[in-house]
Amino acid sequence: MKIQKILNILTLLTGAIAVTITSLWIGQQAYSWLPPQAAAESVLIDDLISFLVTLGAFIFLGVTSTLMYSVIFHRAVKDDFTDGPPIEGNITLEVVWTAIPILLVLWIAGYSYQVYEQMGIQGPSELVHLHNPLGMQSAYAEPKDAPALAEPVEKIDVLAKQWAWVFHYPERDVTSTELHLPSDRRIRLALKSQDVLHGFYIPAFRLKQDIIPNHAIDFEFTPIRLGKYSLTDSQYSGTYFATMRANVIVESPEDYQQWLAKIATQKPSPAKNQAAAEYAQTSNQSVQTGWVTVPPAAPPLVNSPG
Repeated sequence: MKIQKILNILTLLTGAIAVTITSLWIGQQAYSWLPPQAAAESVLIDDLISFLVTLGAFIFLGVTSTLMYSVIFHRAVKDDFTDGPPIEGNITLEVVWTAIPILLVLWIAGYSYQVYEQMGIQGPSELVHLHNPLGMQSAYAEPKDAPALAEPVEKIDVLAKQWAWVFHYPERDVTSTELHLPSDRRIRLALKSQDVLHGFYIPAFRLKQDIIPNHAIDFEFTPIRLGKYSLTDSQYSGTYFATMRANVIVESPEDYQQWLAKIATQKPSPAKNQAAAEYAQTSNQSVQTGWVTVPPAAPPLVNSPG
């Protein structure tokens, strides 16, 4: 009997170790499921997702392993139709399986809030529905081995409208339909909507911010990876909202300054706008089909049409 008890404990420990190692491995695989980490904030978000995947895998594998073990080694013998032992309850067990989920929820909530606080990307506090007594300030979410970053060095105005993105660079007083950003510099965007609710969303940055009409929202982040990424409208803003996309170009500070200097020499011209082109084509049809839609805004005048 004593040997059997020792074997049961060893089996339990072996299973727990196997489940833990497998869960940690699955959590590490979660990083490969996501787009490349193009902003400092994406590192924080990916770590949080990996943590949640690890925890979820541990719970799932733990429960299923216990069930499989019970089915295989503790099922009744053939033709045994007797009732099981009349167990009415176990207060200790009930306390444990109530306390563990509560502690897990508190752990997840604390970690998530810590990430939110470190990112510090939200806009002015007057747009927050609930007053924040902690007075949380914007924090710079850079990699651990990166040097401390100074105050935002690049300020860019972002205008969202049906259905186009327009980016204005106050430093050179130029506009573009592509969002160019210098790498490893803190960026502050002033987000505005000309008409309805829009959503500023760059998957590679793990950043999303609703743009509210009649409000200017400051939005901060730090690009860290050179490349070309996609900006999309995460909110349904009307008929042609699927065409409301823009390229995000992250380049070195030197290339960024050269690009600004180049487009500053170009005269503003109408940008190509897919929504306006499709609407004009539909309006010119002799037979009108489909529902009446809001006319798109006129193609913006920009120095660099992208």
